[in-house]
Amino acid sequence: MSLIVQKFGGSSVRDAQRLRNVAGIIAETYLEGNDVIVVLSAQGDTTDDLIAKAEEINPRASKREMDMLLSTGEQISVALCAMALESMGLPCVSLTAWQVGIQSTTVHADARIKKIDPERIQSELDQHRIVIVTGFQGVDRNGDVTTLGRGGSDTSAVALAAAFRADLCQIYTDVDGVYTTDPRVVPNARKLAEITYDEMLELASQGAQVLHNRSVELAKKFRVNLEVLSSLERKPGTKVKEVAKVEKTNIAGVAKDTSIARIALIGLEHNPGVAFQVFDLLSKHNINVDVILQSIGREETKDITFTLHRKDLEEAEEVLNEHKAALRFDHIETDAGIGKVSIVGVGLISNCGVAAKMFEALYEAGINIQMINTSEIRVSVLLDEEDVNRAVKAVHAKFFDEI
Repeated sequence: MSLIVQKFGGSSVRDAQRLRNVAGIIAETYLEGNDVIVVLSAQGDTTDDLIAKAEEINPRASKREMDMLLSTGEQISVALCAMALESMGLPCVSLTAWQVGIQSTTVHADARIKKIDPERIQSELDQHRIVIVTGFQGVDRNGDVTTLGRGGSDTSAVALAAAFRADLCQIYTDVDGVYTTDPRVVPNARKLAEITYDEMLELASQGAQVLHNRSVELAKKFRVNLEVLSSLERKPGTKVKEVAKVEKTNIAGVAKDTSIARIALIGLEHNPGVAFQVFDLLSKHNINVDVILQSIGREETKDITFTLHRKDLEEAEEVLNEHKAALRFDHIETDAGIGKVSIVGVGLISNCGVAAKMFEALYEAGINIQMINTSEIRVSVLLDEEDVNRAVKAVHAKFFDEI
């Protein structure tokens, strides 16, 4: 007998028909003799609908109250799924994060899981019940509900798999695995049979929406046996593991991200500690930054340019302007009309010509590069947002159509 954690995304449970389909998958796994923990997202566009309702009342609602509101979506999903399983005569129980004891940090809207109390879930499993848990949320030390950020249900599932040392964690989505790029942009994108934790983490961090990046971090840390597969088609998915077969391309995939913005601080004093002041200030407001570029300006000044999530742009600009006197910069320039395209592959930087091949593809497509950022397994470029999909097609064709 195995313990299997199964996570189903919002599109997989969006209506009664799809919920019954999910219940069938869960039932099949349970009737094969396995213990099953299920993690569900909110149905379909429920989270977006709740955000819209909040904006009707208060466009600047506190993050705490937004968490209280948004966490209700998953509670609806788990209760309905339990009802579907009950109608099939199967023993089950739906539980919220606070009932399970998923303890999180106190950062509303972007909390991290600190600890999971195993007692309640283990008690239910010992009674041979299917345990259905709300994803995307936790409870902080004050007893307040927190949410884990978009895609947080993936992290909930992997955290539970790690805590209970599950034999397998299956992430069910509306696609049948991890592709070399977004198949909605490039119809001939290829499904990968397997991919390394590191490659998947980079793809997720650079905008690929198949898995939440923190879920991959946890899977790598605790060696969770992870698989991404479709809830709509019964076929093998993509396995995420420590070592995967290397293809001739040297890259695993092409990712895009159009949820970013760019900030440039112009005319900073060229003194030690200036960069620390800027990014320490942003970190204290829980604003994450990504690509950073520092350049020397004129008359002993410098400019610092960085990217961040577009939702944080307004707050970051306000915070920096509030501390303009202390930071001593001339002015701020912002750009919310940018996007990022990345190629990812283990050992990418050590393979001569890979980056040049990417830049050649962009040149041939007539696409201008604004900034370049690299790591050992990634090359990212910033572009005008309107060029992103065209860039993905050009880069993917350069690497994968020539095999």
